Amino acid sequence: MKQFTSFVRKEFYHVFRDPKSLLILFGMPITLIVLFGFALTNEIKNARIVVCDYARDAASQQIISRLSVSNNFSIHQSIMSHEELESSFKSGNIQLAIVIPAHFNDDLLHLKHAQLQIIADASDPNTATTLTSYAQSVINSYQQELRSYHKSGLQIIPEIRMLYNPELKGATNFVPGVMALVLLLVCVLMTSVSIVREKELGTMEVLLVSPFNPMMVIIAKAVPYFVLSLLNLALIVLLSVGLLSMPFQGSVLLLFTVSSLFIITALSLGLLISNSTASQQTAMLISLMGMLIPTMMFTGFLFPLENMPVALQVIANAVPSKWYYSIVKSIMIKGLGFSAIWKETLILLGMTIFLLTISFKKFKTRLA
Repeated sequence: MKQFTSFVRKEFYHVFRDPKSLLILFGMPITLIVLFGFALTNEIKNARIVVCDYARDAASQQIISRLSVSNNFSIHQSIMSHEELESSFKSGNIQLAIVIPAHFNDDLLHLKHAQLQIIADASDPNTATTLTSYAQSVINSYQQELRSYHKSGLQIIPEIRMLYNPELKGATNFVPGVMALVLLLVCVLMTSVSIVREKELGTMEVLLVSPFNPMMVIIAKAVPYFVLSLLNLALIVLLSVGLLSMPFQGSVLLLFTVSSLFIITALSLGLLISNSTASQQTAMLISLMGMLIPTMMFTGFLFPLENMPVALQVIANAVPSKWYYSIVKSIMIKGLGFSAIWKETLILLGMTIFLLTISFKKFKTRLA
């Protein structure tokens, strides 16, 4: 029994001396509880909405007041023209708009019914459905209050309009996310593993002493995965449009151009991992776990980024797939041009230059 106790004590000693074991034992549960219990939720808070109040009467002010006190909404502007409204939806500045027509209160009192319009950005059908439901709940609450004061039943009839995706097809949300996930994982994983494999087999030294520039050798290793990733992209787009009947509103050339930049960003990340690891197993683990989890959590196609704490939203800005996801939705679903996505494209370009600079610098250091 004494020997058993000593072995147990020895094992405890080894566990508490190993930071990796402590991280797995205590860090992982805490992280998962915080992320899935607090940060990652499908409940939407502070959604950006506008209310176009053309009535400016008692009833419309009551509805606006109830919307403003709800933690689900954040009213950015009280009234907008049709052109401003359309522009705000295209740029992604707003997620929902409520249009209250003129004489709203008069129609409600004299005709016993009145209409208003709820317009949602349905490029993300889950968010659009949820926000529409929240808005209808606020309107129904006010309607019930009116009925308690009036003997005759007053009715507010909301006319719901879903922009960009009237049929609320789920493909418009997950296809751009799958594109970002597949391209990032394939490029990062294959590039990092292929170069580390050359190191393990001892053939990298042979390649480096060849007449070619060592940098050209590394770039040549990445070119096949660039071409194959473009073929992957074409396959995903064809399946989405042909099999899933997903609408494609924008420019195919623009989509492939920006996707090429994203692929180069992912390849640069793979080169950085390959220059920082010594084995295929380590490169594969970092590529899979380091890319899969952030891409799924911080891209925006599984969990709304607006719901996350500010710290996690800042972290999400460092994930390339977040910007690519936004670009793909703007091109494919909304049919927008380069003028609407130049900021996201510039961020991806900056990430690419930064990653390539560090990768080549680390590679030169290892050569020296």
